[in-house]
Amino acid sequence: MDLPPERLPAQVSAPELKSDAARAATLFEQSVEIMARLRAPGGCPWDREQSFDSIRKFTLEETYEVFDAIERRDFPHLAEELGDLLLQVLFYAEMAANDGHFTIADVLNHLNNKLVRRHPHVFGDQASCEAGNRATVDAPASLSSAAVLRNWEEIKQAEKQTGAVSTDAAEPPSRLDSVQRAMPALAEAAKLGSKASKSGFDWTHWRDLLPKLAEETAELEAEAASSDPARKPAVEAELGDLLFTVVNLGRHLGVDAEMALRGCNRRFRQRFHEMELASDRPLEEVSAPELEELWAQAKRKLAAEACPPEARP
Repeated sequence: MDLPPERLPAQVSAPELKSDAARAATLFEQSVEIMARLRAPGGCPWDREQSFDSIRKFTLEETYEVFDAIERRDFPHLAEELGDLLLQVLFYAEMAANDGHFTIADVLNHLNNKLVRRHPHVFGDQASCEAGNRATVDAPASLSSAAVLRNWEEIKQAEKQTGAVSTDAAEPPSRLDSVQRAMPALAEAAKLGSKASKSGFDWTHWRDLLPKLAEETAELEAEAASSDPARKPAVEAELGDLLFTVVNLGRHLGVDAEMALRGCNRRFRQRFHEMELASDRPLEEVSAPELEELWAQAKRKLAAEACPPEARP
């Protein structure tokens, strides 16, 4: 049952909600079956070739596309982007099932238990405990958002302690463990460098990173010079080392690498569009020297427009 878009959530009746939930369950089951068919023998060759490593970059891309749709309040597009993000979940779960690790049912079971476990103020203490909660929290239904968040963190911490390895053979924790992996790579690199710096493992001055940049660039050049496809992991590793060094140069200069790159991306978009506007031919038909001149003109024009009149000579 498709609800009219003008209906507010508060106006949706219980039977309508139940009907929509049933429809969602049917559609989700279809999605799982479609994903299984794509990965099955005789399915899609591209889908069958993918691995956890090969599609992880798409997961990040889809996440950012969801962010973009939210920021623009483009709700029709957001519905589509959330579907693309859900596809990533189905893809990982199907690959895991193919390898005998877990299924999409296990994913949903973990999620449902976690939601009940961390919301004792909604589902009750008994249901929360049955779902695995081992923390003792105050959970009246009238809790404020701040109190709910405190309880959530306490329950989450108890989960970590319950699942922690406590054997003598376990490795001692690292001081870098506090830096979460679940963040953009540029931000993670900056935090890792900052955390290591507190142990004295850091460059003394930003100028000390310049020779390191040259060193990493040379190592990347050496690996990239090979035409052997087997060298790709080494090339990726060297490019990562170069990027890590650049991020830490930004940290020493007090510049956030993520914001710096976003600013660069914005300027590139603007300059490229100026090239398109300034050319009397499609850029594909313009020679390389002409493209360079168009680029230089675009930079000059945009720089002049950005400079306030009183600052101009």
